[in-house]
This record gives sequence, C-alpha cells and structure tokens, in this order.
Amino acid sequence: MSEADAETEAGTLETMRPNPAWDADSYEDAVEALSEDGLVFRVWGGDWCGDCRGQLPDFGAALDAAGVPEERVHHYPVEKEDDGSKTGPLVEEYGIELIPTVVVERDGEEVARYVEDERAPIAVYLAERL
Repeated sequence: MSEADAETEAGTLETMRPNPAWDADSYEDAVEALSEDGLVFRVWGGDWCGDCRGQLPDFGAALDAAGVPEERVHHYPVEKEDDGSKTGPLVEEYGIELIPTVVVERDGEEVARYVEDERAPIAVYLAERL
C-alpha cells in the first residue's frame, strides 16, 4: 500500500479527541517541543483499545495546546487479529506491533517514537526526544 493510499484509508481515531481536563500549564516543556514547525505526527491506535483510550486523549490535548495543525497529525486506526497481530494502514511499513504507537517525523525522517508500554505520558516522552 502506498503512503497516499494509506492516507486515504486512514480514518479518525475518536480517542485522539483532546481531553478537556488536560492541563497544558503543567506540561509547558512538552507543549513547546511538540509545537516545533515541520513535525509530523503519525498515530496508530484503536478506539477499542484500553491503552489508547487511556493515553491518546491527553496526547490529543497536548497537540491541540501546541497548535499543531490537523494536516500534520495522521491517524491510522488499527484492528487486532485473533492471533494478537495488528492490521491497518502502514502497520507493516512502520513495524507497528503495540498500540498506541506515535511516530514523529521531520523532513520525512523518523526522529522519535512512542510505543504503548513506555513509562511516561506520550507528550512528555516524545518531547524529551525532540
């Protein structure tokens, strides 16, 4: 599948709807790092996934607070097969095994990646690597 086809197939993750209770003032450094011009955020998740429901609303709020335009945030809804493997747009191309996974790119190159089991919130984890 080409990237353009994946963009067409990609949908919207309801779990990326910003958490209205998230406090941007408590995460100023993360918000500043995420607001860097030219960063593209690729988010794999599933609205059926408990980890995604727990983590992505805060990340959506962080992106919102950082003023990241919608065209730089790409959602890739993922389904889980009976054997536990994940299927969906660009899953194989990006080696997605756990969700949520967020890949940050600059000029088409991956500069940071968050995978489900990290011990920090998504925005904080990525900001520390940008």
